[in-house]
Parts: sequence; C-alpha cells; structure tokens
Amino acid sequence: MATVTFPPSSLSTPPKPHFPKPSKTLIHLPSPKFSFSKPAFNLKTLNPILSQSPAPLRLSNTTSDLIAYDNSVPVPVPVPSRSLKSRLHDGETLYGLFLLSFSPTLAEIAGLAGYDFVVVDMEHGHGGVSDALPCLHALAATRTPAIIRLPESCPTWAKKALDLGPQGIMFPMIDSPKLARKAVSYCRFPPAGVRGSAHTVVRASSYGIDAGYLSNYEEELLIMCQVESEEAVKKIEDIAAVDGVDCIQMGPMDLSASMGYLWDPGNKKVREMMKVAEKGVLGTKKKTQGRRLLGWLRYAT
Repeated sequence: MATVTFPPSSLSTPPKPHFPKPSKTLIHLPSPKFSFSKPAFNLKTLNPILSQSPAPLRLSNTTSDLIAYDNSVPVPVPVPSRSLKSRLHDGETLYGLFLLSFSPTLAEIAGLAGYDFVVVDMEHGHGGVSDALPCLHALAATRTPAIIRLPESCPTWAKKALDLGPQGIMFPMIDSPKLARKAVSYCRFPPAGVRGSAHTVVRASSYGIDAGYLSNYEEELLIMCQVESEEAVKKIEDIAAVDGVDCIQMGPMDLSASMGYLWDPGNKKVREMMKVAEKGVLGTKKKTQGRRLLGWLRYAT
C-alpha cells in the first residue's frame, strides 16, 4: 500500500515572512498647479418666462433653410386677458360649470368647449387642495378662469385655496353680514385682513415671479358668498352690501332643506324665496353702482 509522507520541518516550522526595511527618505510630491482658461462664452442668468417677450420669427434672407431672429423689429407686448371679476362688473353674462369629479381632463374639456369659468368644488366634490391643483393647471392651459368653492368658510381653507391662485373663491353658508365680512377678511393680507402671507413662494404669485401680485390681487380676485338658508335670504341685502363681496351665489338645495322641503327642492315656496333673493341682490346692485352681482350657476360632473 502506498503512503504519502511530509517532511517534519515543513509542518512544524513555517517559513518566516520577509518585509523590506522602510526607507528613511521622505517622498515629496510637487504641489499641483491648476490654470483655468477664460471660457469663450459669457455666462448669463436666465430670466423668468413672465418677464420675457418672444421675438418674432423671420425667414432668413440667405439661401439657408434655417429660421433667424430679426431683432430690428419691435416686439409687441401681449395684452393680458380681462379678469373674470372685471367682466362681471361690466355686466357680461357668463356661463360656467361646477366640477365635482376633480378630473383635469374634464376641466380641460370644459375650457376648450368655451365655458367662461369652472368652479372646482371642494365642498361636495371628493377632492382636496392637492386634487384641485391639476384641475387649475388644465384650466390655465385653456385660459379659463377657475373658482374654488371651499368645504368650509374658515381662514385655513381660504388660505390654502387662495395660494393655488384661482381667479375666484366661493364661501358656503354665509348667513349674515358678519360672516360675509369675515369671509372677505380671509382673502386680505394684514392689516386689511387675516390671510397668512407666503406670497413669495406660492402659485398665486407665480411662485414669487409676479412682482405685481400684492398690488393687483384684490382687484382681480372675485369673492363670492353663498346664501343657502331662509334666514340668510332675509338678510341678503345686507350681505350683498358688505364691502368686498362681489357676487351672491344661491344654494337652492340647502335653501329648500332649511324651509322644510328637502325632498321637494322645486316647491313653489322655494321658487318664490329664490325670487325674493334675486330682487334683494338686484336692489343692492343698483344702490352700489353695479358692484354687487347675482350668481346663478348650474351643476356638472
């Protein structure tokens, strides 16, 4: 039988490792020298889109097919579209929809269809502020004014909605002149109101790019108060006369419920109460030189 044997020395005495002695000479690396040549172009800070006016395109006189800019031609300044508030104050009859689905596609379709405004309904619609924003984007793309109806008339909801930059805001369940004055105060910065200020970073001011926002927001924002109860109709002239209230929006469903006709909103007595409300607001409108408006809007999904 064959056997394998190992020399005893190879098992008992392992070889010693050999390390070279360290050198006493220090290694000095030369300091790196960097030189930057001046770039062939000048760096320029980009201007916000709102501050630029696009130059008109002109065909080049050369045989090239490229399109060149002709800077010698004066650039026309685009005329901003009139606000929803100014159009209503001028007596125009405008048509709009309530959007409860929070669908940006439906909002875009409404704008493309030619409606003058769309109410994004956060009171009875299922969405909140983050759901309303894409709808405002879609409406802005079609140059259609957006109105946000709040779920509750309070400063917190008003602040969050106004920061999105709608052209109008609607306060539900305004039953007295006192509540109407509070609603207006929620839309004004101090000292005229109690609205929280973040105008340098929110969409309403184009994220701080619109330098004229603080000077113009009061004149451009449409403030709407909803009258939705029998008691509120009795005070509707005083509600409409509150300084800052631009439009009274009736709530026929809640009005009928407050009158005991929840299951019969088309009851004759409800219709008569609606006529009383209309006369009250129109009478206030004449006394205040047309600054109080009556809104009659229809629902859509």
